[in-house]
Amino acid sequence: MKAISETRKRISYILKLTVIVCAVAGTLISAFAGRSTFMGGKTVFMYFTIQSNILIAAICAWGLFLLARDRAVSVTWYTMKLVGTVSITLTGVVFAFLLAPVLGAEAWNLQNTLTHAVVPIVSVADYFVVVSGKKIPAVNVLSVIIPPLLYAIYAGIGYAQDWHFARGYNYPYFFLNWGSPAGAFGFTGELPYMGTAWWILLLLVFLIVVGYCYTFLADRIGRLCEKRKDTGGEDG
Repeated sequence: MKAISETRKRISYILKLTVIVCAVAGTLISAFAGRSTFMGGKTVFMYFTIQSNILIAAICAWGLFLLARDRAVSVTWYTMKLVGTVSITLTGVVFAFLLAPVLGAEAWNLQNTLTHAVVPIVSVADYFVVVSGKKIPAVNVLSVIIPPLLYAIYAGIGYAQDWHFARGYNYPYFFLNWGSPAGAFGFTGELPYMGTAWWILLLLVFLIVVGYCYTFLADRIGRLCEKRKDTGGEDG
């Protein structure tokens, strides 16, 4: 596929480096924070938050290599970029709207801010910088459900095997607690409000919608940029 412009390349360098530094810093701070905090201690690597941060950091690192070498970028890499970006979007949205209200004052500490806010926002920005105008087949978008679905299976195995994601908890997030009053398919008037299977289904639908929205917006931005070039605008 055609390389991005020099201006977009420079912007992407900065965004990718920011993602990598913040993801690594947030992960390390979380790992050394101690188990008294949410996702603190050695078990942080059992959480989707950290796993999605590592995934997007790795994708950005590979992207930096491709930019530095002026390598041609395949549809497969752009699809991976989409998958990583949607996964980290899920991390940010779930934390902001489901977990932070439950955690209260401790929610927005430094490590949580880095891994749940800064990394997702910058990752999304970088996605639109490098992917706008590139074609990702519609069927490829469905692959955005793979990392979260694999994690749901992983968390389910952990629940069945009584792994300790945190002290006294054999599940990572309240909506993946198969032993809650709502069970798998039930409903309740308190957290988690509905069964784990419903939560997983809802989140998978959310992922697919976000994936198609991102590809649609990237395509629209690309078309606008091309139109601007055709009318004599500066592409950089």
